[in-house]
Amino acid sequence: MRAIALMGAAGMTAALVACSALVAAVPTAAGPLQPTPISDAFYGPTPDLEAKNPGDIISSRPMAPPAGFLDVDVWQLRFRSTNSTGAPIAAVTTVIAPRNKAPNGPLLSYQHIINALGLECAPSQALWSNDPNLVIREAPALNAALQRGWTVNIADHLGPNSAYGAAKLGGQIVLDSIRAAQHFDPLQVAQSPVALAGYSGGGMATAWAAALQAAYAPELNIVGSAAGGAPMNLERMARDLGFNPHPVFGLAFAAALGLEREYPNRIPITAQLNPLGQQMAREMQNGCTNDILRVGAGKSATQVADTTDLINSPEMVAAVNENSVEMYPGVPKAPYFEWHSPTDALIPVSSITNTLGRYCAAGVQVQEVQVESNDHLTAAVLGLPQALDWINARFDGVPAPSTC
Repeated sequence: MRAIALMGAAGMTAALVACSALVAAVPTAAGPLQPTPISDAFYGPTPDLEAKNPGDIISSRPMAPPAGFLDVDVWQLRFRSTNSTGAPIAAVTTVIAPRNKAPNGPLLSYQHIINALGLECAPSQALWSNDPNLVIREAPALNAALQRGWTVNIADHLGPNSAYGAAKLGGQIVLDSIRAAQHFDPLQVAQSPVALAGYSGGGMATAWAAALQAAYAPELNIVGSAAGGAPMNLERMARDLGFNPHPVFGLAFAAALGLEREYPNRIPITAQLNPLGQQMAREMQNGCTNDILRVGAGKSATQVADTTDLINSPEMVAAVNENSVEMYPGVPKAPYFEWHSPTDALIPVSSITNTLGRYCAAGVQVQEVQVESNDHLTAAVLGLPQALDWINARFDGVPAPSTC
């Protein structure tokens, strides 16, 4: 199941072009199915949100260490961020600090893979869940960072509506979560050097945060970003999938529904679904990875759509491109480490090549590592130790190598 979960994270938007057959020329009355709110006052309504700046802390609370995390202190921070239309939103991050950390020691923002439409699937909930389906599968990576003495920031980067697939939103939330962590005095990271890391869907949020930093959060002292197996072009990945039944179609379909949550007028999917598609959407409304995989296993866009005519809606294509790092003109301010398998069939490798080439041409210190594995999951595991060592060198102030 772990391998499938990572496959879905890499291919999560692969239904979008197929689902463009569902997009009407005029938005319909029905809107997206939103997730059920968490019954916890910490996540409740926030007054005067517009009066706050991005990264301002709304509320905070200490938490008991999650199972498997030893000798650490944990806080959750709720903070102001910005959605894809520029409107203020409230977001949440969990920060884990080793008790032996040095004041203003390294701060790693680790973007965990979140394949979900339900809010309980986000790290701020899943870290304390007893549900075996919600195990934090990247806990070994988090603990490896903590053992190095780094404070680790883990944002709920899908946002307050679990807008699965809205990758630019994720980048903004990540940057604001770092601001919030550095504003929170008990963490003692106000002057810390910062690095970013993540793989697959988490790599996509990492890549977006790195690319957006110069325009969105230029004051942050980000010394490097490590992103692995990240989908850099969502439209290309979607067109590669086409209309064929697929074992992880559920994750692709969920991503289309998640993007509709972020762009309800530009990607009005829900109202265009046939009865099977509407039933699947209801069953996925609060779903985490296993639920979504089960509901969508072996399905295809032709089975959930009212029509199989490909309608290339300019609004849909524009929204998808706005969430594709390859199409974004900005480049990272800090050195960039990227790893992937050159034979990974789940992501458009040529889009990684194009993006890194543009970064190199702009003068970014890029180190590209190609992992010899045909499997998306294995590439994650094989590349992570080198990524962490690369980050450690950036924290130590060692000049970044380049493969440009």
